[in-house]
Amino acid sequence: MVLPLISLVLAHLSVEDFVRFLTHLKLINLALLIPFTMLSVILATIYLKSRPTQVYLLNFACYKPGPALTCSRETFMKRSELTGSFSEESLAFQKKILERSGYGQKTYASKSLLDVPRNMSVEEARNEAEMVMFGAIDELLAKTGVQCKDIQILVVNCSVFNPTPSLSAMVVNRYKLRGNILSYNLAGMGCSAGLISIDLAKRLLQVRPNSYALVVSMECLTLNWYFGNNRSMLITNCLFRMGASAMLLSNRPSDRRRSKYELIHIVRTHKGADDNAYNCIFQKEDCAKEVGIALSKDLMAVAGEALKTNITTLGPSVLPMSEQLLFLANLVGRKIFKMKIKQYVPNFKLAFEHFCIHAGGRAVVEGVGRNLGLSEWHLEPSRMTLYRFGNTSSSSVWYELAYSEAKGRIKKGDRAWQIAFGSGFKCNSAVWRALRTVDPAKEKKYNPWMDEIDEFPVHVAEVSPIAT
Repeated sequence: MVLPLISLVLAHLSVEDFVRFLTHLKLINLALLIPFTMLSVILATIYLKSRPTQVYLLNFACYKPGPALTCSRETFMKRSELTGSFSEESLAFQKKILERSGYGQKTYASKSLLDVPRNMSVEEARNEAEMVMFGAIDELLAKTGVQCKDIQILVVNCSVFNPTPSLSAMVVNRYKLRGNILSYNLAGMGCSAGLISIDLAKRLLQVRPNSYALVVSMECLTLNWYFGNNRSMLITNCLFRMGASAMLLSNRPSDRRRSKYELIHIVRTHKGADDNAYNCIFQKEDCAKEVGIALSKDLMAVAGEALKTNITTLGPSVLPMSEQLLFLANLVGRKIFKMKIKQYVPNFKLAFEHFCIHAGGRAVVEGVGRNLGLSEWHLEPSRMTLYRFGNTSSSSVWYELAYSEAKGRIKKGDRAWQIAFGSGFKCNSAVWRALRTVDPAKEKKYNPWMDEIDEFPVHVAEVSPIAT
């Protein structure tokens, strides 16, 4: 019935009627197409703007001092004796710390501390800072081929040496960086400041498109030696050694193919509101008015609490769902049903292939490894960094990543977790994903481990560690 009616209507339509009908359809389609297209463009723009900018690590470099600055345990003790500042009891205590530190015989100290007599001057401290900073930056620029004029962001961190002009100004002057560079100098933030610098650079890159950010992490020992006999302050003399790292970050999509890593997560934990945590690493004067940094006996407990908070925040972002459900079930059982069961520690080996634990001391590395259930293979980069370079403060996690690269362990898609602790008290984490497999042969010229990597790992005598 319908088809005959349609045929009857069409038979009475002229050619002009067909033309008008088709024109009308085109106008309707055009009227719909224009707003639809505009809406699509607006939604696509909002989506692209709301997405976090991807941040890439083009490369990094770790400074390796020359053999003249090697500081063996015997050299350290001899120089300490020659100062005439320490009692026999203090010298014996320092020797005991060194024997239990997990340090080898080839760590590095500043020239001012090895010279006899010591040259404890601001000029010598500047010389040390320039040597380690510029040494790391020179290697980094040679690795990446990036021109100094193309660097838009600079972040330098050093905790206890803060000259005027600042360390960041020294870098700007040396490399003649651009006049409108965003330059930052972080001070007094302890050994975790390196990852704070990475976080700051990341945030700046998210609002500065097509930019490079140079991050430099270091510590300067020259003016920060303790000459008193307070044991809690003597520990820092024994632990800190010379080192620095430089990292070049980019948010340029075109740099992805030549970058080593992509920054996935940064998690920062600050326990400074708690007085016990705030005071556990504290610069002050002893009873004889000698300035030093005191380490509290509660340091390891405070670090443990900070780590627990940090990984509780990080866990849901990196752990597989099976581990999250196990953790939740354990938490409900303990908190709601009051079941007397041991707290479940998620298996972070399912989330990361590589662990870079701040080499703050033997007790720090072993304590974190024990709490996370890590194997000796996972702890090896941290242990060997402690043995070969000592505690280089905020740059230590980069020496550890360089160790994994030198061993040929970094494969495309691998995830590396950097964990750092610092005064305040702070615990910070950074998670990186390898964008390509790192070939050790191509790293030979600049990696600080390559000329001796076959000697590692070495066996470190098992002794009771001092909490550091």
